[in-house]
Amino acid sequence: MERRQFLKKCFVGGATLSILPYLNCQKAGKSILAKRKLGRTGEMLSIIGFGGIVVRDVEQKKANDAVARAVERGINYFDVAPSYGNAEEILGPALKPYRKNSFLACKTQERKKDGAEKELHESLNKLETDYLDLYQLHAISNVGDVETALGSGGVMEFILKAKQEGKIRYVGFSAHSEEAALLAMENFDFDSILYPINFVCWYEGNFGPSVVAKAKEKNMGILALKAMAHTNITEGQVKPYDKLWYIPIEDPATARLALCFTLSQGTTAAIPPGEEKFFWQALDIAEKYQSLTEAELEQLSHIATGVKPLFSNI
Repeated sequence: MERRQFLKKCFVGGATLSILPYLNCQKAGKSILAKRKLGRTGEMLSIIGFGGIVVRDVEQKKANDAVARAVERGINYFDVAPSYGNAEEILGPALKPYRKNSFLACKTQERKKDGAEKELHESLNKLETDYLDLYQLHAISNVGDVETALGSGGVMEFILKAKQEGKIRYVGFSAHSEEAALLAMENFDFDSILYPINFVCWYEGNFGPSVVAKAKEKNMGILALKAMAHTNITEGQVKPYDKLWYIPIEDPATARLALCFTLSQGTTAAIPPGEEKFFWQALDIAEKYQSLTEAELEQLSHIATGVKPLFSNI
């Protein structure tokens, strides 16, 4: 059986059972953004997350309005990192009125415990909160990252201490490497993984299936990146959006298929591209989320054919 056919059969076979608990709710004819459990934590997160990059370099009032509008439409999951420019400083005041009922995730790129405490306290101060719901090892890229972070004197020693002190509730990681992600899951009982789950990468790069399967096996929360990404920016090509390092999906019909594909992989939530217009587009799609038909899967597979994936295991 060809690889593409195998991957599609895996998707179709598992989709029916995995989607049933997540079907979008309707109330009085109005769409309501669904929520899903974050793995074994039992926390219920909106299926679309608000990425902090959306408010990076944005005037505070505009950021306040964006967060308020997002909360009104059902968003309770927010994600940010110290590496996102001034996003923490902008998101903190904007989210403060809603902090009690929100799920706030942050990250660290520290691999050793030295320096990690200072960074965490700076994030807490900028975000105007005294705890984080989820703290993630950010951008685990290789085996060395995993071994250092989880080894003696590694950042995980500090993270576990901060968790005992109530500054962190759950622990996760983000990665763009299958090898590193699988090794991390084998060596620590993480609560969640933040990982690219993208139809082009899935079909054309065989990137995603193994990591998703392992995370499901461990009953982890699966948080998705790059759902609405298309391909890389080639040399000499003009960067279309300041906050994106890749080419996003511009066609609304394809964007719907792509996001629904990602939301059908057992994911808890997806974080849209950092440009604000794609966040609202993703929210519109997610409010009317439906599982893809076999014909739509065929269409999506055809769209992916020949496209260079952002990440690949081939």
